[in-house]
Amino acid sequence: MSRIRHVRGSRRIATAGIAVTTATLLATALSPAAHADGRPTRATAVRNAASALLAHAAGLGLTSAEDTGVRDVIVDGDGTQHVRYDRTYRHLPVLGGDFVVHLASGGAYRGADRATHTRISLSSVTPEVSGPKAAGLAVNALRAAHLGERLARVKAKPELVVDALHGTPRLAWRTDAVGQDSLGNPVARTVLTDARTGAQIDAWDSIETATGDGRSLYSGTVPLETTQSGSSYQLKDPTRGNTYTGDAENKTDLCFFGICFSRAPATLFTDADNHWGSGATSDRSSAAVDAQYGTNETWDYYKNVHGRNGIAGDGKGSYNRVHYGSNYNNAFWDDSCFCMTYGDGDGTTFGPLVALDVAGHEMSHGVTSKTAALTYSGESGGLNEATSDILGTMVEWYANNSSDQGDYLIGEEIVKPGFGKAALRFMDKPSRDGSSADYWSSSVGNLDVHYSSGVANHFAYLLAEGSGAKTINGVDYNSPTSNGSTVTGIGRDKVGRIWYRALTVYMTSSTNYKGARTATLNAAKDLYGSGSTEYNAVAAAWSAVNVS
Repeated sequence: MSRIRHVRGSRRIATAGIAVTTATLLATALSPAAHADGRPTRATAVRNAASALLAHAAGLGLTSAEDTGVRDVIVDGDGTQHVRYDRTYRHLPVLGGDFVVHLASGGAYRGADRATHTRISLSSVTPEVSGPKAAGLAVNALRAAHLGERLARVKAKPELVVDALHGTPRLAWRTDAVGQDSLGNPVARTVLTDARTGAQIDAWDSIETATGDGRSLYSGTVPLETTQSGSSYQLKDPTRGNTYTGDAENKTDLCFFGICFSRAPATLFTDADNHWGSGATSDRSSAAVDAQYGTNETWDYYKNVHGRNGIAGDGKGSYNRVHYGSNYNNAFWDDSCFCMTYGDGDGTTFGPLVALDVAGHEMSHGVTSKTAALTYSGESGGLNEATSDILGTMVEWYANNSSDQGDYLIGEEIVKPGFGKAALRFMDKPSRDGSSADYWSSSVGNLDVHYSSGVANHFAYLLAEGSGAKTINGVDYNSPTSNGSTVTGIGRDKVGRIWYRALTVYMTSSTNYKGARTATLNAAKDLYGSGSTEYNAVAAAWSAVNVS
């Protein structure tokens, strides 16, 4: 994470209660002010935002007890700048302290979007509940979440934070509890505990997963960029930040206190003739081909459609591990290793979890973590999952692969016959999976995030394709509306652009469904104009899923 650093020995300029170092301002001042096309550079945007913080600290709720760090910077084609910040209070991370500063092309302050608006003022940052006590409570919460399972190597690491997400800001312990199930596969849960009373504030699963399966090469024969090394080839793509795929050898990670001391290997796949896999699960390279292909298509989608160079926007590649664990029915993105991990499935419910939309889904979690960082619980958690479903679906459509054609089904390729469902989730009518919500209600935030995501998934489908019955690429859909309205779609490409801009420019860690409506309307206004067909369609699609 790029941060505004307070360099030892530098003089601070304090205005309106917020501190900015002279070193930061000097460094950005000495950077080029504009690209060759005249657009401001990232450094210029950071400098302009730093000036805005000095001038508008009070309006942003910043005080002398708080510091800020830059998380992400976006400069639009017209020079408009958006700088995203994290916040600390008396050196403690603030959950819900993030905000985005919006600047005109010339650097003038336009406003900000804040995760929370409550001013932070704590009488003390000394906890009454000890760290070991908080760790024990988190371990109990992890075991309770996996009731009936035998968990091994369960550990927990507490971190003192300021919780501004759940009402009045308070001191809290954020504890990552990790362990292994009976097969050695990882389980993890983050628990937020009141540091004064010991009461649990919130808890959520720490591994963001999309359960899936694969039948070796789901996407047929695909092109791969590789690296020649002597007389053999490596499954490493030098054109996409050196992304690569390795074999986890059916091992799992050894992690304690949220720190992995020993990771399952990612032994780089090599080949003698640059022809990889056989299309059968008996050849371990076949799953690797799918994983690498999914990485490639996801990279290309974000770069060619949204101008994002890599998951973190820094041009650096991630890596994949396939054949992870024993009968592991999951795939997950892990920020700590900046990598994708795929299980082989149990062979009954799921097969190898290396399908294209699974790759797009999980890597989109990485994009979310580097931008809005939507908290993985409540309505924001549902939006986090929906973001991966929506953008992962856009990756599948973008790939235009004849063996795995675009659709609005999630994980359809990985489901084994006899599972009872054609896919894991259905965007046209999410309740078809038996658990997901079609429409918003006041209780949606109480659902598992994979089910509360249905509201946004349904919105995205309606916005793209419209309501009613239709057949697309041989798949039948019939999407209803909560208010009996008829919605006319604007096409999936526009939906992807609107959602991505809303995510990266307007959403924050605490965004709920009402906030998502506002964020996507702002995005549609930016892209197509206020009162445009697209803007009005966004409003109509949200109303159709009962979000107003």
